[in-house]
Formats: sequence, C-alpha cells, structure tokens
Amino acid sequence: MKKIVFILSIFLSINVIAQTSTFNSLLQKHVDAKGNVNYKALKKDEATLDTYLTYLNNTTPSSSWSKNKQKAFWINAYNAYTIKLILDNYPIKSITKIKKKGKNAWKIPFAKVGGKTYTLDHIEHNILRKKLFDPRIHVGVNCASGSCPKLHNKAFTANNVNSELESLMKQFINDPKRNKLSKKSSIQISEIFNWFKGDFTKEGTVVDYINKYANEKVASDAKVRNLPYDWNLNGK
Repeated sequence: MKKIVFILSIFLSINVIAQTSTFNSLLQKHVDAKGNVNYKALKKDEATLDTYLTYLNNTTPSSSWSKNKQKAFWINAYNAYTIKLILDNYPIKSITKIKKKGKNAWKIPFAKVGGKTYTLDHIEHNILRKKLFDPRIHVGVNCASGSCPKLHNKAFTANNVNSELESLMKQFINDPKRNKLSKKSSIQISEIFNWFKGDFTKEGTVVDYINKYANEKVASDAKVRNLPYDWNLNGK
C-alpha cells in the first residue's frame, strides 16, 4: 500500500510540474517583461489555456501541501481564470465592463478548482488573504488593469513563489507609474495600499512596509495620498 501511495504521489507531482509548465509557456509567449498582455495572440492559444484550466478543475489542493505550494497553485489559478474571463469577453476596454446577472467580474462564480466553483473574490480574499496570508499576494494576483501590479510572465511554483513575490513587490513599489516616492514631505502611492491597508500594517505603518523595498527611503511622517486607479486593460 505504501508503495502505491508513493507512486501516486510521484505521478501527481509530475503532473503538477507539467501543467504549471504549460501555463508558464503561455505567459512567456504572450506577456512581456512589463506585464503587458497580447490578448489578441493569446486568444489564438485559448485551447492551451483551457487545458491548464481543466487541470485546475481536476486538482484538489491539499492541506498537506506546503504553504508555498498552495500559494503558488492558487495565485496561478486566479491569474489563469482572470485571463480566461478577459478572453471570453475580448475585445474589451476594461475588466470593470464585464457583468453577468448583475455581478461584476470578481463576483461571478466561474473559476473551477477541484470540482468546485469559485469567484475570483473568494480565491483572493477567503483563500489567499485569509488562509495563506502574505501581503505580497497583492503583487502576485493580477486584475488585468493598468494600475495593477504587473502580470508576471512566469508561473509560480513552490520553489520560486517566495523569491518571485519578493522581486515583484520591490519592482511594484519602485515603479514610478504606480508609486511616486521621494524623501520629501509627501508621497503618492497605489490605492492597493489603501484598499488592503490592514494587510500591510501588521508590523507597522504603510510607510514602514514601503521602506522595506523602496530604493529611496520615505520619511516616516510623510503625507500619503493615493493615485487615481487606471482600470484600462493591461493589453498591448
């Protein structure tokens, strides 16, 4: 019996690696280094994306998985289903234009994982933010919009999720299009730090969190304002 369980676990691990590699190839092919997505070309590869989504639907994440493995799996799922939602409605100028039965894009139950159907909101808020808490999740998941942290052009894995999220957070905080930092008395930062303030202030202020990654440190008493959010599609 132990031998059968071991062989099964090896098979499942190989399948996870293979399917994640499929999603990674799609991202590498259609998303540039700045996070801009070529949705027109990606639409032609939709069958490959659907193969990955079928894998998600057939895979039930286990609590026995490491936290990093679970985190990588759910961030990939969120991003893959967000892309699918855009493709299903393409061409479209903004994800905010998507409505179904009076529900916006984040509240539509359509993302299938392990035979269950989820909304994007449930994946983000109930699973990633609640069960797998990590403020850096906010630069991992992508809302297909201009002001969002860029869509990473790599799939996350148990081995890379920590280092990739760390790198993405540093890039996001120091991106002058998304955060305008200086040593002066005021700064302008992304609305993400306002919407999810509680996630970034577990161990200090928002400025304290920003200073963990900022190339130019911000004064602790700096006046903070939030930048207008660009909801235009993150397409080329």
